[in-house]
Amino acid sequence: MLKPRQIYELLLDYGNSQILIKEILIGLTWTFCKSEGLGLCMSPTIPTRTLSWSGTLVNKKIAELTPWLNSWNPYESTIAMAAINSVINSQSPLLKQTSPLPTKGNKNLAVFDYFLPMIRGEKVSVIGRYPGLSKYEKEFDLKVIERKPTADDFPDQACEFLLPESDWVFLTATSIANKTFPRLVELSQNAKIVLMGPTTPWLKEMADFGIDYLAGVAITNPQTLRQTIAEGGGTRIFETGVEYRLLKL
Repeated sequence: MLKPRQIYELLLDYGNSQILIKEILIGLTWTFCKSEGLGLCMSPTIPTRTLSWSGTLVNKKIAELTPWLNSWNPYESTIAMAAINSVINSQSPLLKQTSPLPTKGNKNLAVFDYFLPMIRGEKVSVIGRYPGLSKYEKEFDLKVIERKPTADDFPDQACEFLLPESDWVFLTATSIANKTFPRLVELSQNAKIVLMGPTTPWLKEMADFGIDYLAGVAITNPQTLRQTIAEGGGTRIFETGVEYRLLKL
């Protein structure tokens, strides 16, 4: 198995592309990159007015922005991840092996609905407070680890204690951009790991890092997706422009 931090080398290789960027859109919740394909990454939660490169990114080559994945500036790493995903996810053969996940309610919770029969009664850790997640609290032993915890969540530091004891870990792919992926995966080696969310790159090599399932998205309506993101949409994109899909690695 590869060391989890080697994921950055892998993604830099995939992002070494001469394809030109046509648009970057930083929405309240999602960042959208359009090149020959479309790529997403969750936007940083801290607003800023000091992005010196604003207005200069269109017509740059993907390869010019890919090194930003190693940046500690959250906006730069987010844009790099979205740009790399615009290359990977528009061409990945893995998508042909998937099918849309059915849902019983909120489409943004389709992954948890799918896994519910497998995780009932299990110790489950979820990285990130997904809207509506509380409805599962009586179904399994749920622990939510959140960077900005509410009264029902555990703070970041709790991952050192909770993940090694978990049976299942649902890991947001945004952890790649914010650099928490390597440690979270290392701590979760005793669990089944589901890498999930619109930031997920559809790469078979994720199995080499210990990932058991990819729960990413397919873009179903690019124009409506763009509009939803531009108008501040969060979970709303699952109603208008993307759908969850699953692949067991």
